[in-house]
This record gives sequence, C-alpha cells and structure tokens, in this order.
Amino acid sequence: MNGLGDGIGTVIEGGLLARAVEPGAGEGAGHAAAPVTCANCQTVHNGHFCPECGQTAHIHRSLAAIGHDIMHGVLHLDGKLWETLPLLAFKPGQLTRRYIAGERAKFVSPMAMFLFTVFAMFAVFQMVGIGTPTDLPSEFLGSGSDSTFRNEIRDQIITLEKERVDLPDASPRRAQIDNELKGLNMILEGSPGTLEKSNSGVTFGTGIDWLDKGLIAKWKKNPSLMLYKLQSNGYKFSWLLIPLSIPFVWLMFAWRRQYKAYDHAVFVTYSLSFMSLLFIAMSIISVIPGGAGWAALLFFVSVPLHLYKQLRHAYSLSRFSAFWRLSVLLLFSIHIVLTLFLLIVGALGAF
Repeated sequence: MNGLGDGIGTVIEGGLLARAVEPGAGEGAGHAAAPVTCANCQTVHNGHFCPECGQTAHIHRSLAAIGHDIMHGVLHLDGKLWETLPLLAFKPGQLTRRYIAGERAKFVSPMAMFLFTVFAMFAVFQMVGIGTPTDLPSEFLGSGSDSTFRNEIRDQIITLEKERVDLPDASPRRAQIDNELKGLNMILEGSPGTLEKSNSGVTFGTGIDWLDKGLIAKWKKNPSLMLYKLQSNGYKFSWLLIPLSIPFVWLMFAWRRQYKAYDHAVFVTYSLSFMSLLFIAMSIISVIPGGAGWAALLFFVSVPLHLYKQLRHAYSLSRFSAFWRLSVLLLFSIHIVLTLFLLIVGALGAF
C-alpha cells in the first residue's frame, strides 16, 4: 500500500512539473467569450483569452471546475495529450518533424512529455514493487569481517588442491590447476589497483586515494543506502540523459548542416519519452503470470523499431542511412550515455 501511495504522489509530482513547462497554446477554453473586461488587467477584449495577460475570459466559481483543474493540471488530460500519444508511439518521426517545423500548439512539448512519462514510469515501478534492494549484506562490497566472497575463493582453492593431489605427476591438468591456484591466491591476498587487503576483508579500490576514500568508501560502508540514493537521483536527474545524448546524435549528422542542435534535442527528448512509456508497459506486463517473457519480447522488438522509424522519418533518411545510424546508437552511443549517466548519478549520491 505504501508503494501505491508513493507511486500516486510521484505521478502528481511529474504532472505538475510537466504542466509548469508546457505552454498553454492549443488548449480549448471550454466557453465562448463575447466582448469582456479582463478581471486581471481590465483590458476589454474578444475571445477566450486576454491578449495582454493571457488570462482566460471565463472565470469559474464551482467545485466541478476545481475538479477539472486538478485533472487538467496534474494529469494533463487535455486534447494535446491525445494528439501526441498516438504519434509518439506509432509515428515518432512524423511527430518530431512536425514539432520542429512549427506545429507546436497541438502537441505536448517534448520536455513536458518527458517529465510526465519519467515520473509516471518511476511511479509504476513503485506500485508494482520494482526497486533497488535495501537489505544488502555488508559483505556485498567486501566490508564484512569474513566476507562470502573470500569464503567462496577459499572453497575453490580447497577443491582444486584436492583434485591436484589425485592427479599423476605427468598430467597436463596439474599445470592448469597450478595457474588457477595462483590466480585465486592473488585475488585472496589482494593486488595493487584492483583489490586491497584490510583487516576487515577484501575491498575493491582504484588506487586513486581521493576516490577510494570518498565515493568508494561510502559505497563500501553502506551499499544499500547508496543504491537507494542511486534510484532516488535516477529520476530526479533523468533530464541529464538529454544533454548527454545530444552530442552523439549530432555526430551522426555533423555534415548535414540543415539539422541543428534543437532538432536533435527534440528527437532525443521524444525518444526518451517513448522509452519511459515502454518501461511502464513492460513493468505492468511483467507482473502478470508468465508475462516476463512477453515484456522482454516487447522491449527487444519495440526499441530498435521505434528508433528506426523516428530516425528515418524525422530526418528524411533512406533505409540504409537510417539503419547504420540505428546500429551506431544501439551498439555504442546508448551504452556510453547510460554508463556516463550512472557514473554521474552514483557520484551525486555520495554528497
């Protein structure tokens, strides 16, 4: 029940943030307005909105209207959303191209869509029980008095030594076992730059003093807390995925001067919005008995297909041009961006 409450709160938070950045153009006023004096700035005007301050001509004073404002402002259920969602899911390239070309009043802006879908995704994760573990043992990063990691290494050494005793002296297997024992003993005893031996057990280090005593020390001390911070910062700083991704998209179109950084930003932001919606669908499907396999299939089919369609139609590419750019994104760019994002979010969790 606590996860459900947290999830609802996260959806409301995302809706409010999306509403804050979403322009009001293109939204229906709901009432026709004859010549009227604006209650806010006293300007006499015709139409649904004041041309000076933008306030709506119709001023409501009913509980029903308050309920409408809550639904509209928090969940953003207006005509623009229903215009945007089908195109985002099935014709992402067309949505991206039309928004860049200037058709903006009828669609939810990329940033508003991104904020709402990301917060909705984490809300659904909380509702279905997807989250970081909070009961990691202290030995997880080698901070226990006699860690499970060391015990497993010792067990492997004992097993190999018993096998070696039973082998004839001329057996080639003895040389293989000797090499394996040498490697396991090096791990157990510690080696500079990768493992450091301490009185409390085997702990991982980089050899960089300030990094080992700062960020890594906090991960060793309380990995559960740091994982919680990683998840918490994950959605708070999810917007970092946009500036991290734009340079990689720009590199694929560096020689095409007609495409600007703004175009790539719209492409990236709408693409990330769809991925959030995809993870929402996957998390819901996965809780259905036998649904995990279908969720995985949905992921492996939808991600490349959606990226391909968005690349091809947003940038007016040929099939070959869209395919090689898709390959670069899937094989290199996405992995680099996610790695950088996790490193940044992990580092922020130490402060």
